[in-house]
Parts: sequence; structure tokens; C-alpha cells
Amino acid sequence: MANITPISTESCKIGFIGAGKMAESIGRGVINSGVLPASNVRTAHLGLRRTVFESFGTKVFDQNSQVVQDSDVVIFSVKSQVVKDVVLQLRPLLSEKQLLVSVVAGVKLKDLQEWAGHSRFIRVMPNTPAAVGVAASVITLGDAATKEDGELISKIFGAIGKVWTAQEKLFDAITGLSASGPAYIFLAIEALADGGVAAGLPRELSLGLASQMVLGAASMAVSTGKHPSQLKDDVASPGGTTIAGIHELEKAGFRGILMNAVVAAAKRSQELSMN
Repeated sequence: MANITPISTESCKIGFIGAGKMAESIGRGVINSGVLPASNVRTAHLGLRRTVFESFGTKVFDQNSQVVQDSDVVIFSVKSQVVKDVVLQLRPLLSEKQLLVSVVAGVKLKDLQEWAGHSRFIRVMPNTPAAVGVAASVITLGDAATKEDGELISKIFGAIGKVWTAQEKLFDAITGLSASGPAYIFLAIEALADGGVAAGLPRELSLGLASQMVLGAASMAVSTGKHPSQLKDDVASPGGTTIAGIHELEKAGFRGILMNAVVAAAKRSQELSMN
């Protein structure tokens, strides 16, 4: 630990190995929030994604090796199926002076550290609302990552939403809830909009109302500090429309269905991480 060199937030250069949507969201967020200037963000790509990253001022190399050699923080944002090969390929270039970060789902720190040859690693589980700056991200520190490393990564990912810290043993459950969860909500929005259409609303109006309603309800849950059950009770007047709708949801096992979805996704994440 004595050989760990602190990385300055103001001057650090971050490099993305993988130029997909998540890397784009993080890069844009870091730049737009002023955490880092665009000149301190880099990636590598030879196709159309190159133009996307260049459009917001990042440095785009031809090869991943160039990204590693020019970065203090290396963020692996590739598919889980290829991350082992990518890390092993870059291993000769990875230095213990660098902080390594993975946003790859289902790949454990012990494997990442083994492939990289050192354990100054942090694993992060963000989710797709990173694209609009309201991600839920959870971080866990590897064996040699320092408190200061954790603070740096919290600041970087704080540029795209809220950040929590948790033990890695909780990451499968986190995957089932916050990483997979946006899909459940999109499905709910679609179904609610269909319900509005069935009740006589024009499609565009119904979808707009459903989306804004979910946004508003989530904002209330976050900002008021009230338990969701209390917020629900505040809407449901005796003998009114809301309690009639809630009654139908309860008869269909609505809450149990959502709980089962989270547990099923968490179980699948655990299965994938064991492969």
C-alpha cells in the first residue's frame, strides 16, 4: 500500500477501453459537470463511435494500448464475454500507478485482479439512466484500492447520478434491482400508457402522462423522505379511484411479481458470474 501513488482529481486522465453507450454517458457526464475537461478523457475506436466521442471533445486513439499508456484511470467498459481477453492483452501495459475500474456486469474483482496482475481495481455497477445523468451506481474497492481511489471514482460517477458503496457480495442483488430495474419500469410505463389508450386517451398523450407520472412519483420518493406506503396512502382516498386501481394490482400479485423479477435477475447474475 505504501507504493500507491495518489491520483489528483484535477489532473487525472481517464481512458475507456470500450467506446459503447455507457462509456459515452460517463464521459459526457464527467465533462458536462466540469469534473474533468474533455482533453482529459480518451478512448479508442476506428468506426462510427469515434465520431461520437470526438463530437464532445475527447481524444480518440486507434488502439486500446494507446489509451492505457495515456491514462491514470483505465475504465473497462466492454462486454463480459470479452473482458478477460481484453485485460490479458493489455496486462503488460498496466501499471500499479494506474487505477483500474470495471463497469462490466457479472465479472468479479478477484478475476479482474488476477487477469490484470494487480489489485488496484474498483468495480462499479451503474445503470442505463446514466445516459440522462440520473444513474444509480454502486462501487466496491479491490484489495489495493485506497480510500482516495474510492473518493475519486465516486466523484467521477457522481457526474452521472447518485453513488453508493457496498460489499461485492451484494452485487448480484444490485444487478437484479438497479441494473436490470429500468427495464421493469419501461415495461410498466408501456403498460400504463396502453391502459390510458384503452380508457380512451390518444396514444401520444397517454405515453407522455405515464412517463411524467413515473418521473414525478420517483422524485417524490427520493425527495420527501416518506416511506412509499405513506406516499401511496396519501393518493388513495377512501372509496376513490386510486384504491380501486390498487385493489386490482393487489389481486394480480403486483408486488410479488416485481419482487420475483428482482430475485430472478439477481439469481441469473450469480449464475453468470460463476461461469
